[in-house]
Parts: sequence; structure tokens; C-alpha cells
Amino acid sequence: MPITADHIRTTLAEYTDAHPEDKSALAVVHELIDQGADVTSRKEFRGHATAGALVINNAGQALFIRHVALGKWLTPGGHLEPEDADLLGAALRELIEETGITLSVSPVHAVPVHIDVHPIPANESKGEPAHQHFDFRYLFRLEGDQTVALQEEEVSGYAWRSVETITDETLRARVLASLR
Repeated sequence: MPITADHIRTTLAEYTDAHPEDKSALAVVHELIDQGADVTSRKEFRGHATAGALVINNAGQALFIRHVALGKWLTPGGHLEPEDADLLGAALRELIEETGITLSVSPVHAVPVHIDVHPIPANESKGEPAHQHFDFRYLFRLEGDQTVALQEEEVSGYAWRSVETITDETLRARVLASLR
């Protein structure tokens, strides 16, 4: 069963209960859902949900991947798929697809550690206009060692880096607080 608008509303409510300071930034997501937009569809170009996984190893380092299309170091994540039942599961699926990490990974919280609204530039080769992503970012803990096997169509490298290198200040602060 695909992710529903009710699931997204519930996740937003749980998140803003924990982080009321983010409520105004997330109003756009509520507005689109209220207008009947399917924010789970990557074809909704006013904005759509994505799911991300921030993975922390036993040394307290975060996993970054080199995204081929964007040429940037990012945390694993991507678009929702029709088979995704919930946002947390979508984040875990993206983590597994992009890194091959399957064992000994567990969510730190059932609620996203951060929800980020950010612009995506137009991509003429895909016929996509500029739009917004509503990135539901979940924090995961990796226990033990796991070999990383990259999805080479999308990912060209990986690195374990200090949590302090996370450039998004809000995300960095929330990850550090969650690890204390």
C-alpha cells in the first residue's frame, strides 16, 4: 500500500510537536495536501516528498555518498516509490539501494530528525521543471561493521565523516543532540 496523505500529515504533526519552530517552513506541504496534491508523486512539480537516511556508525561518524547526477556529497536518500508503505521504510529502502547496507541498522527515532524544504533546479533531460523537495530525513544507527556496496548508476563514492561536517546547521544540531 503506497504512502498516504494521512501518513504524511501524521508524520508532519509528530515532527512539529517535537520541533514547533519548523511549522511555518512546512506549511507549504500542508497546503499542497489540502489542495489534493499527491506529494508522494515525483510528477507533482509544485513539490513532492523524498526520504533520506542519515547513518551513524559506532565511531560516531556519518555516512556520505557522492551523488553522480548532482556531483555532490550527500546523505543517502531519494524519491518515494509506489511500494513504500511509510516514510521511514522509504528512507531505509533508499539507504539499502544506494549503499548495500542491510545488516545491523536501526532507526534512532520513528519520527524524522529533520524535514527540509529545498528547491530543485529544472532538469531538461528528464523534462522536469524547477520544483521543491520535502525531504523527510531519518536518523539510523549502524552497529558493527558493514561493507558498503554502492549503486554505481547513482553513487560514485562514499565516506564516513564527522557529524560536525554536516553543513545543514539544524540537521547537525539535531543529530548531535540525538547522539548524546
